[in-house]
Amino acid sequence: MKKVLVLLVAVLLLSSLFAQLGFKIGVVTGTVSQGEDEYRGAEAVVKRYGKANIIHVTYPDKFMQEQETTIARIVELAYDPQVKAIVICQGVPGTTAAIRRVKQMRKDIVFVVGVPHEDPAVISSAADVVLEVDTPGRGRTIVELAKKMGVETIIHYSFPRHMSYKLLAERRDIMEKTAKEMGINFVFVSAPDPLGEQGLTGAQQFILEDVPRQLAKYGPKTGFFSTNCGMQEPLQKAILKHGGYYLEPCCPSPTHGFPGTLGISIPEDKRGDMTYILREVNKKIIEMGGAGRFATWPVPMNMLFVEAGVEIAIQLVQKKVSPTNLNGIKLIVTEAAKKKYPKAELQVRTLEPYKNYYMFIHKSVIFGVDKF
Repeated sequence: MKKVLVLLVAVLLLSSLFAQLGFKIGVVTGTVSQGEDEYRGAEAVVKRYGKANIIHVTYPDKFMQEQETTIARIVELAYDPQVKAIVICQGVPGTTAAIRRVKQMRKDIVFVVGVPHEDPAVISSAADVVLEVDTPGRGRTIVELAKKMGVETIIHYSFPRHMSYKLLAERRDIMEKTAKEMGINFVFVSAPDPLGEQGLTGAQQFILEDVPRQLAKYGPKTGFFSTNCGMQEPLQKAILKHGGYYLEPCCPSPTHGFPGTLGISIPEDKRGDMTYILREVNKKIIEMGGAGRFATWPVPMNMLFVEAGVEIAIQLVQKKVSPTNLNGIKLIVTEAAKKKYPKAELQVRTLEPYKNYYMFIHKSVIFGVDKF
């Protein structure tokens, strides 16, 4: 009888939560193969608010070649009059065009965009709120991390498409400048674009083959960084096998690549528990001889941008926060982060002159060194 009552209370609470929303939110993410963290973030908000309130769709893996499909999927959400907000992460090319098309027919819909690929001036003029990792700031912090780890050479993997993105190019330049200041050799290596002819498989194979080449050339004190999500697992695997240092994922997170690389199966009830995941990753990396050679942030940023993005969207629709309220936006994101990692300490700033473009940064953790 007691179990039945507990179940009834839980159902009533969930029903109450769903009813309180009073509108729907569209969530647009990549697929598991191109962006697992944001996909899992979408799963979490669907679980929290229910399928009746959250409509989750994905953009194509080959989003560069299929921008019209991305635009169509975003616009299609706006045909439902109950949809009052759309959260997009990552904000791949075509996002701004889709937002503008929606705004022409539905001025009442608010947009929150995480990890934009488009120029800050462009996306900030279309979206209500933009959430991004402090990419230029990482240009310095990644190199400082490398110095702390004892790295003497940094290999930076990327390709022309990514280097055409303003903030990614700026980060690369800051990394090179900071490395020079700190006496670290900085080497840019052009890798195949996963959206190019060779596809993701070709790009991953390149990483697996190139890491040992670079280690043979520059020695064991070589640190590696790649700007692409799909390259993280092969990069982690190659470093575990051949040596070197993994400076951080492109999108900082304990779940970006690590579980797949290390063969960690995360129980359903632990998917949002970053302390648990950090401990499991830490244990495996130490077992496999990688202590002191792998780093990340303790907060899964892309996952966070989806989950916090939905909370921001709700408050925007309900007029409880404005798009340019720095303290209000920071509070929402920080509260969401602490649910995943209680010790989270995010720093935030706006990208001047765009008052609705928020950039977040967190201190790195090193597996086998830091305690979780």
